[in-house]
Amino acid sequence: MRAGIKGIAWLGLAAWATIGTALAAEVNLYTTREPGLIKPLLDAYTARTGTTVNTVFVEKGLAERVAAEGARGKADVLMTVDIGNLIELVDRDLAQAVRSPTLEAAIPATLRDADGRWFALSMRARVAYAAKDLKDQKGLTYESLADPSWKGGLCLRSGQHPYNTALVAHYLVRHGAEATETWLKGLKANLARKPAGGDRDVARDILADTCKIGLANSYYVGLMRSGKGGPEQKTWGDGIGVLLPTFLGGGTHVNVSGAVVAKTAPNRDEAVKLLEYLVSNEAQGLYAQGNYEYPVKAGAPVDPLLADLGPLTIDTTPLVEIARNRKAASLLLDKVGFDN
Repeated sequence: MRAGIKGIAWLGLAAWATIGTALAAEVNLYTTREPGLIKPLLDAYTARTGTTVNTVFVEKGLAERVAAEGARGKADVLMTVDIGNLIELVDRDLAQAVRSPTLEAAIPATLRDADGRWFALSMRARVAYAAKDLKDQKGLTYESLADPSWKGGLCLRSGQHPYNTALVAHYLVRHGAEATETWLKGLKANLARKPAGGDRDVARDILADTCKIGLANSYYVGLMRSGKGGPEQKTWGDGIGVLLPTFLGGGTHVNVSGAVVAKTAPNRDEAVKLLEYLVSNEAQGLYAQGNYEYPVKAGAPVDPLLADLGPLTIDTTPLVEIARNRKAASLLLDKVGFDN
């Protein structure tokens, strides 16, 4: 087994024609997403088209794996989570440009590369978990969380976690380095505990009255409230309020899962067809149902557990700019000793 791969999951999707006929089309997908999360989408695609999707799960080092394979690489589609990982595939010249009216019509321009080298397929918002006794917080902004009125009331996971680093990078693009440093100092002063744990621990600690408010990803709301995380986590999810904060004069911070067509794709046309399916109403609905993610396609169904949070207004700051400022955001977090 090559280095960098935890396991290879050939999902066994039925695509054989009747005896004596030629083999059906196939497409090779390399993905950092857990196979169980995307299997329903791929099963549906095979059932609709007869195309075999050979899926290779690469837990870490996707770009390194594809770069090492070089011209002999078998990957057609590279799928990953986080805009930074998508940009890395482009920067390392591992993606090829695609022109598809279907993709361009379905995905807003802010959620895809202008040259067609990467495409967002689903979104998650950085939302606020809050104690239910908090009143009049519907106009909450990310900026206001640094206000001294929240002193001792804020819970967060590590600032250096990619979820939070992306938000800090977003703040940096909008407000500049000096204002971002001041904001981070304000957040740190308001912490109820040292940044630690995961997003769901923010909900747990709010119920334990350790803090009043915190930031976490939207899909965890669905995972908790649906009961998929177990009865204890359902109690956490049901016991908090959830708000959609925005930037002053802007919208809510989102990150994405997405995909590129590999530069050396042996089945390029099939790769494009798979991406086009993944932004169809059917596939976007499956993303919502299975993963509690927001669809990128306008009008596609949103899971009721997310729809209950209210309408999502996405901030228009280009995702590429956010990704390119992550290192600077990480340095600012270290400068203020955020996680210490």
